[in-house]
Amino acid sequence: MAHQATPVRRARLGRALGPEPTAVSGVVLLLPGGDEVSGRRPSPLLATASVRAVGRRLARAGRAEGLVAHVVHYRCRGWNGSEANLAQDATWAADEVVRRYGDVPVCLVGVGMGGRAGLRAGGHDAVNSVLALAPWLPEEDVAAPPEPVKQLVGRQVLIVHGTNDGRTDPELSFRLAARAKKANRDVCRFEVHADGHGLHQYRDEVLALAEDFVMGALFGRAVSRPVRDAFAAPPPLGLRMPLAAGFSPSRR
Repeated sequence: MAHQATPVRRARLGRALGPEPTAVSGVVLLLPGGDEVSGRRPSPLLATASVRAVGRRLARAGRAEGLVAHVVHYRCRGWNGSEANLAQDATWAADEVVRRYGDVPVCLVGVGMGGRAGLRAGGHDAVNSVLALAPWLPEEDVAAPPEPVKQLVGRQVLIVHGTNDGRTDPELSFRLAARAKKANRDVCRFEVHADGHGLHQYRDEVLALAEDFVMGALFGRAVSRPVRDAFAAPPPLGLRMPLAAGFSPSRR
């Protein structure tokens, strides 16, 4: 009996979070976390749990202006070295946005390994902004080239990291932000004091910061004073901005 061919795994976009607007004028692509090495297919519910809260918040905030948010479902859970599978899937997702919605701005929003995927795929022509929450980044190795940053030129980039993150090293995201800032002034980074990888202690503030940044990047809304200051401040000040308790997005 002939063996059946193994089906080719494909990345896909999840259903829009919340009601889809009649006319789409901006897209958020949500990039869940993953593993450093793995060929296994992600569990749909567990893998996407980390990005759904921020996705729902952004979808509500931008619905009147035509924002749609989709979770990217990866082909496999692993980055897998030079294959950079999650970044490839993020790039595919941006291509899919162009196919579905045309010439609209895209913000890549990633958590953990998804943060690395967003930063790596940020050079896609449709992408105008990247939000990386507690991004996983590789240890610096003199024998290997550093994580690239030139693809981020011309994009607005915000990195958020808890200072007590035990899973992804906040110092590595600071170093990447410092290198990116030399090539692109529109890079800033907020530190969440004493918070861990999940950023649960200041969850409301992190979601408010995400909304503030993404609505500004995609639709030109005025951002809050702390975000303006973070972009304007020279390193290291604008890359170690504290996220204060009670932060809320600007309505101006």
